[in-house]
Amino acid sequence: MAEALLEARGIHAWYGSSHVLHGIDLQIGRGQTVGLLGRNGMGKSTLIRTLLGHVTQREGQIRVDGRDVSHARPHEVARLGVAYVPEGRGVFPNLSVRENLVMAARRGAAGRADWPLDRVLQTFPRLQERIGNLGSQLSGGEQQMLSIGRALMTHPDLIILDEATEGLAPLIVAEIWRVIGTIREGGIATLIVDRDWRRVLAQSDRSLVLQKGQVVLAGDSGDLRTDPTLGTYLGV
Repeated sequence: MAEALLEARGIHAWYGSSHVLHGIDLQIGRGQTVGLLGRNGMGKSTLIRTLLGHVTQREGQIRVDGRDVSHARPHEVARLGVAYVPEGRGVFPNLSVRENLVMAARRGAAGRADWPLDRVLQTFPRLQERIGNLGSQLSGGEQQMLSIGRALMTHPDLIILDEATEGLAPLIVAEIWRVIGTIREGGIATLIVDRDWRRVLAQSDRSLVLQKGQVVLAGDSGDLRTDPTLGTYLGV
């Protein structure tokens, strides 16, 4: 196991009186890609939102780069090098592509700046073509590229992708997975949630499967691909 960048122990979370997460453990090593799988409504997005500090009714310990963020607010987690690409993209509709990108730009740990604007635009040529367009004028796929590019411009140690390919055309989906591979090769740790479980397992080092807010399978992604119980939990 690589040195732990993010470590969560005994995570419980609630929405009002609804107990959604039940004692989840999760570890992501530096430079490691982890897949988070499960059918809809099993707690994947809630776990992400809990790790990021968006869910306030929570228990358990969360550490990022050795620092306790169990009770931290979202901006405090972000400042420790955690970037988030949310389901729904979160693009600012009244800002241009350039403005959406540069408003998030900051140096990473030890002044790292591996993903400046020029590299993001080279990685996503469509964004270069639309550089002056407003966020509201982009297609869904272009908005997703913009959301990922914006996250990369924070030069994160960890990037969390929640349903990054949801509802996109096949050619755009292939482009997004190509970029995810580039991110992985660049040594940024990644947590991936996506309905295409085969691609998640192929692109990740380790994976977890959630069922009703609990981890029911966990291990090397290659081993999980051949686990006979996997289909039971994913409904395939």
